[in-house]
Amino acid sequence: MQRLTSISTTRKPAMPWLRAVCTAVLIATQVLTPVPAAAQLLGLGGDGEMTAGAERRLGDQIARELYREPDYLQDPVLDAYVDDIWLRLKAAARTRGDLTPELDERFAWDVMLSRDRSINAFALPGGYLGVHLGLIAAVGSADELATVLGHELSHVTQRHIARMMDKQNRQMPLMLAGMILGMIAASKSNSGDAGQAVLMGSQAAFMQNQLSFSRDMEREADRVGFGVLTQAGFAPEGAAAMFERLQYASRLNDNGSFPYLRSHPLNSERISDMQGRFQFEGGRTPGGNALRLTMTHAMIASRARVLSRPGVDVLRLWVNAAGSGEFAASAPAQQAGTLYAAAFAASTLRDMAAARALAERLNARTAGDPAAARLARLLDAEIALAAGAAPRAAALLNASAKDRPEMLLAAQAAIATRQAAPMIPPLRDWVALNPRDALVWRTLANLYGAQGDTLRAVRADAEANIAIFDYPAARDRLRAAQELVRKGVTPGGPPIDHYEASIIDTRARAVDVMVREQAAEPPLR
Repeated sequence: MQRLTSISTTRKPAMPWLRAVCTAVLIATQVLTPVPAAAQLLGLGGDGEMTAGAERRLGDQIARELYREPDYLQDPVLDAYVDDIWLRLKAAARTRGDLTPELDERFAWDVMLSRDRSINAFALPGGYLGVHLGLIAAVGSADELATVLGHELSHVTQRHIARMMDKQNRQMPLMLAGMILGMIAASKSNSGDAGQAVLMGSQAAFMQNQLSFSRDMEREADRVGFGVLTQAGFAPEGAAAMFERLQYASRLNDNGSFPYLRSHPLNSERISDMQGRFQFEGGRTPGGNALRLTMTHAMIASRARVLSRPGVDVLRLWVNAAGSGEFAASAPAQQAGTLYAAAFAASTLRDMAAARALAERLNARTAGDPAAARLARLLDAEIALAAGAAPRAAALLNASAKDRPEMLLAAQAAIATRQAAPMIPPLRDWVALNPRDALVWRTLANLYGAQGDTLRAVRADAEANIAIFDYPAARDRLRAAQELVRKGVTPGGPPIDHYEASIIDTRARAVDVMVREQAAEPPLR
């Protein structure tokens, strides 16, 4: 648009000038509107609405870029905590009818963590959800975190992204019409100012319409998300409490825009709305545990703070906090969170003696709470692995555990103690049910490598690349595996398994197709 507003206003014959400017408009709209991408993303029916399959493909394309970001984090403990809330909300959305069978089947429903310390979460096309560690660290309960996840889930189930893109495509001809009218007005009046006034007015109307549409979507996500939240059994007070936290956090970076210039409703408006809905529900919380800080959540929040890389000085402050006078006066849940942060921070600083001593205090503090005691035990095992005490870590872990965090830690201990064989079957069973779990595939590759089974290790590594949409890297690994088969032997490993070789050939052909399709995708804009 800058090119359009800088056109010379000297008097020339009207029609040649108009034709020239219209040509410039058509060229500019190729920049303003991603026409090739939109043409491929929009479905063939339904008034041009984006299909679920097209939205999923767009989400996969965006997710591929996020997987490459340095801040992308795979942490089994945080993943398990967030996924537990996410699965409960999804089940509630199914019960309410918000989540249709088609979207349930076709979308990814994958939660991606980022080390970013800002208080934020976002929905992406195709059922992907991004959650910043700053959000997990800031909320005071699972109910508050569920409020945000439920809100973002509702953006997906209500197809807000597809609806927004459809509205933009519908409004673009109107915006172009306004621009052309401005040019005609300028040509007839011989006044560039008149034309620019109409141009700016049409652009302002377009932007305001989009902002209003966005605010309406946010209100709808608040309303639907509140229903999902309560249906899943979370405390409704969590909604108002979460928006109060957002209001407090926004004071530092709020630009003071008037309400009609914001893409989201005012936080004060949303707090009042959530409080009103809570009162309408009868002001009751299931189980009567309204927003009570639990040891489990305090420890999870502490883990998020440490993993967000706050810096050496902050880590040392957390270590020292476990010995301060304020610690003794704090509530048990706060003490558990402080000890967890201190032990994890000491391990990160490579002060293993302090980490071990703090972990022992944490084990004693959480002894009466099974869920918190399990988190403390897993942290103790992590510290032991970091200190090179793999046998102690293995003794702390249950090798037959079915939950993902303990299974992955047990696999690390098995690799370190050179006893990889018992952990291969559980991880192999896991990826059979969860083929897009890149971290488990990588760990399985390390287990095979520890046994000298190079062929299976290379194939597992390829599957991990497929899970994050890095198809060229997967193709290279599968070709390396095929070369091993061609040679007929893996150095120091078992004989070639021809059944495994057949799987590798099949996957290699499939990945070749994926590479070609990915290369043909329009670039993100």
